[in-house]
Amino acid sequence: MLSPCIDHSSLLHAQQELRTVRDLLRWSVSQFNRCELAFGHGSDNAWDEAAYLLLHTLHLPLDTLDPYLDAIVLESERAAYLALIARRCNERVPAAYLTGEAWLQGHRFRVTPDTIVPRSPIAELLAEQLQPWIADPDAIYSALDLCTGSGCLAILTALAFPQAQVDAVDLSDAALEVAQSNIDAFGLNDRMSLFKSDLLDQVPQTAYDLIICNPPYVNEQSMQNLPQEYRHEPQLALAGGDDGMDLVRRILEAAPNYLSPEGVLVLEIGNEYDNFVAAFPELEPIWLSTETAEDQILLLSREQLAP
Repeated sequence: MLSPCIDHSSLLHAQQELRTVRDLLRWSVSQFNRCELAFGHGSDNAWDEAAYLLLHTLHLPLDTLDPYLDAIVLESERAAYLALIARRCNERVPAAYLTGEAWLQGHRFRVTPDTIVPRSPIAELLAEQLQPWIADPDAIYSALDLCTGSGCLAILTALAFPQAQVDAVDLSDAALEVAQSNIDAFGLNDRMSLFKSDLLDQVPQTAYDLIICNPPYVNEQSMQNLPQEYRHEPQLALAGGDDGMDLVRRILEAAPNYLSPEGVLVLEIGNEYDNFVAAFPELEPIWLSTETAEDQILLLSREQLAP
């Protein structure tokens, strides 16, 4: 149990002294830095996270801060915001769990502690319709998102490939409930289906043109060293065994049976590049780069997986 970083007296003093949006932001950034928070669940620095939490609390547009910096905050608004800041600092709860939402490629997704916080760089590639590796996005008729969690990547896949029927798979009933709520919110029930399955084991036999997968891949040593914020996420969705490749091995073995002849697998492995190369020295994937990720996402054709 963490000892409180912000005690009751500090909160009471803040409630009495802080008046404007600018005041609250400055104080929050100071507390985030003093408490040495870890970021990475939607923002990578104290200022952006404090601004997001404040704009969310005040029901203001998340991309418009400057006009409101000198606005006076109501006592009730101030109390609600400071309560979020206290939980963020004292419990190390990721911001997305405090607000119940996460944003990916400009889209809002509902999240709960039953799902990891959406942040996969695969989202950036989907926004570009995986071009040039997929020459004709309209020729993708069936797609699968494996380990779907909140359903965010499955939904972005459906938006990127308008002709595709998209299946989404997870082992967690609670995660699938969250995914269904997001599918409902996007109005995609006619194009998307959810399956409870241990990876591909219970998925109906289908020849997918595209499989997307952000599986559990964190190696055991890294799991032991995770910042407290990441320990709020389902360990089932993070832990990948001694070398992080336990589930990846199963995926690569089964994937050829679920890909069409021209189908491709897009797989995220995070910071496990060295472990992947050691585990699969015979494979020569295409490594896909994004603004935030190098050697973290790979693409393999069915032919490479089952020559």
